[in-house]
Order: sequence, then structure tokens, then C-alpha cells
Amino acid sequence: MRVLAAYNIKGGTGKTATAVNLAYLSAYYGARTLVWDLDPQGAATFYFRMPERRGGGKRHIRGKQDLDSLIRGTDFEMLDLLRASFAYRNLDQTLAETRKPLERFAKLIRPLTKDYDYLIFDCPPGINLVSESIFFASEALLVPTIPTTLSVRCLDLLTEHLERNGPQSLRVLPFFSMVDLRKSLHKTICNAAPGKGVRFLKTRIPYASVVEQMGVRRAPVSVFAARSAVDYAYRALWDEIQIELDAPAATRAGQDLQRQTQAPGS
Repeated sequence: MRVLAAYNIKGGTGKTATAVNLAYLSAYYGARTLVWDLDPQGAATFYFRMPERRGGGKRHIRGKQDLDSLIRGTDFEMLDLLRASFAYRNLDQTLAETRKPLERFAKLIRPLTKDYDYLIFDCPPGINLVSESIFFASEALLVPTIPTTLSVRCLDLLTEHLERNGPQSLRVLPFFSMVDLRKSLHKTICNAAPGKGVRFLKTRIPYASVVEQMGVRRAPVSVFAARSAVDYAYRALWDEIQIELDAPAATRAGQDLQRQTQAPGS
């Protein structure tokens, strides 16, 4: 089972749209897929037309309740959801009360390996014990990054933190989201592809009202806006992620070195 996390320190960058749309495409292409909505706001749960769970959080995080009993099927074949709970607002404290909290999520999802090909975490913003535990449970972080100075700065903070404290095996896969090339700043930052030691994926998710309509339609973009620019972008992003995940480590290292030597001012 491949474990991915839609994550950013900064809020409002498109994490939930990333998790929902890529999970749908994963299932659409035939992979058994599970989304775990860890954000107490429950946006992914809402998009999949489900109510949030009442209470809970502590029991399954502490291992007193199997995750299997909490998983629900969505309206889409091969795609399941572990719904959010508003109690997740206290998840950091709950983790702190467990033994080996950084290993907790990896341990919790281990029994699901035989049932799913992909698990995608929809993570809340911020960096805390919850995100740290997610880092150690995941193969890659999918980091939607708006082409603005503050958003890129947050990516730099993340990569610097992971260099010091993160698992060495964790991949960081940033990509530009909510891109509006009519804005000179967006165009400049996209062309510069900044970032400290991290190579941006080539695919860019455009800024478009169709993404906002997910909240009205309560469905992934590919369901109600197939063949739109955003639909094509998410399909291209999913394809690119598969290539990145399967690339040999030596190839990835060479690409990252090329990225750094081509950086502006190098």
C-alpha cells in the first residue's frame, strides 16, 4: 500500500482538493483507494457527501477501536473514506498521550495494507505532532503551493524541518496550485521554480471556479467537469506522481541536482 499525504504548513493552498481529486482518479483507474480525512473541518468528508463522525478520535488513535469499523464506502467504486471528526481538533494532545507518538499512524494503518493500494491523508495545516506522525507514516508528501512569496516560504520551512527531523525516505513532491498566469507574480515564481533543494513537479493546477464548485456539487472535478482544464491538470498530476514514485533513487538524485544547478543565481 502506497501512503501519500496532501499536506502544507500553510492553509488555503488546495490540500483537500488535491486529496479528493487524486483519490478519485486513483480509484477510477482501478486502484483500491482510501482517504483519511484528518482535518477537523471535514471538507473531504463533506465533498464525499457524508456527515462527520460524532466524537471519537481518541479510541482509534489509541488503538482501542479498529479502523476497519470506521471506514465507509463512497459513491464511487474502489474509493473508501475514513471520515473526519471535530474531535480531531484535540488530536495533537491525544497523540502526546500515546507511546511512541511519531510511530502511531504508521502502526494504525499497517492492518490496511492488504485491503488498499493507496491511502491518501487529507491533513490539516500547521506543523505539530500530528503532522510529524504523518511524515513517518507516508511515502510522499504532496504539497500544493500557491505561487506567492509566503507560500514558497512555507515550503522552505517544511524542507528545512524535514532535513533536520524528518525520515530520510520521505519524498516531498511540491507542485503549483491555484495558478493564475495573468498575475505577474504567479508567472515570475512559476518560471523561477524556487525552493530549497526541492524540485517542483511540472504539472500546475490552474485557478478556476470549477474547483470552488466542488463544494456545491459535492463531488470531484472529474465527475461534474470532465474535460475541463482542471480535470486534465489533475489527471496529468496523478500520472506525474506515479512516475516520480517509481523512479529509481539514483535518477531522482540526479534530477534534484540538475534542479539545483539550474536555480536562479546558482
